[in-house]
Amino acid sequence: MDAFFLESKDPLFGIIIFFVLIFVITFFSYWLSKYKKKEDYKHLDRFLQQFQTLPSQNELKVLIAKGELSEKSWFLLANAYAKSGNYEKSIEIYSELLKVGDKANYRDTMFLLGKTYFKAGFLERSRQIFLEILKNNPRTPQALSYLLLTYERVRDYKAAMEVLEPLEELGRDTTVERAYLEALLVLNSAKLSSEEKVEELLRIYKSSHALTHLVFEYLFRVNPKVAWENFDASKAEELIDVLWCVDKKDLNLEVIMQNGYLRELYSAKGYIEVANRSSIFELDVLINLDAKANATLGFEYICNNCKVVFPFAFHRCSSCHAIDTSRAEIALVKDYHKDFSEENNSFQ
Repeated sequence: MDAFFLESKDPLFGIIIFFVLIFVITFFSYWLSKYKKKEDYKHLDRFLQQFQTLPSQNELKVLIAKGELSEKSWFLLANAYAKSGNYEKSIEIYSELLKVGDKANYRDTMFLLGKTYFKAGFLERSRQIFLEILKNNPRTPQALSYLLLTYERVRDYKAAMEVLEPLEELGRDTTVERAYLEALLVLNSAKLSSEEKVEELLRIYKSSHALTHLVFEYLFRVNPKVAWENFDASKAEELIDVLWCVDKKDLNLEVIMQNGYLRELYSAKGYIEVANRSSIFELDVLINLDAKANATLGFEYICNNCKVVFPFAFHRCSSCHAIDTSRAEIALVKDYHKDFSEENNSFQ
């Protein structure tokens, strides 16, 4: 019977015991790690279940105070709420972090709160927060930028222009922003007549060499004659949506006939018949249709800076806040205006 067992002093016995111990340790380590991972997942599930329905303000206070989630994670969560349009929850998180969060992040949290208030449309609250930041940290360009935007939103353009001075001291080129705010001051002035506004806008345009769309959109609407007199043919493509909407009676044929792009554009519109084709597909189709089909040009607008697409024209991008970066993209669409006119005529 003893032949079936190894003596304890046998070297082979020690090797077997060694490998058995390794196996036992590995076995228990594997299952222990698996168990811990399972428990971690359960803990995470319990935490996430709290957000399947939006927590109340009191619940948020308790969750933040517990410290189960890092402050960085709360910032990410608040940002996610803001991106989804739930500004209320984002504001609640930032407000609570200001009370119990790390004081080293206090200024950043204040800025994010002010920015969220701005996006949510609480402009007075955002203004107060940015002023509070600047009171203690005057050399904060991000706060200055948003303070300028806040003043612009409430149409306090003079206050917005005052913000340009500290931005210039911090090394920012504000040439375009200054011209833009001056133009807005002119357009929104109740004291200036239309003629005076036209003169001021042309002065700003010629001195800044910017704001082409903003200036000529107003000029073609108020005084097409002056618009054509100051029109730069090299800017025709930038103003395609404005030029497309000019009435036939307001055309300056002398200017149009000297520019190939304008000849193609108004031939496609059906106002003149001087171009029989175009290198631009949409214009070429409309020229060859010769008003036989109910089609016209439609426009959408792309910001050259951030590439966000908008269905309407803009002078300051609402996404990245860049000025004078709008680019009109054209497409063939059904002419509903023509349909409406034909329906009205049929009742007469």
